[in-house]
Amino acid sequence: MPTITLNGDPYAIDGDLRLVTLLEHLNTRQGRVAVEINREIVPKASYPATIVKAGDNVEIINFVGGG
Repeated sequence: MPTITLNGDPYAIDGDLRLVTLLEHLNTRQGRVAVEINREIVPKASYPATIVKAGDNVEIINFVGGG
């Protein structure tokens, strides 16, 4: 099974998938995250067209508000 590195850990994927699909699988809201793939920040406007492939290194950072 193909894998990516997700936040430093191996993560199995079924094949190439859109970044928005990965975020949905992770139950992550797109508006509250920053994503980096292979050390390049992905602009939010590019999330729907961005493809995650086996071997990619993906970092997802969640923004948490509080007070």
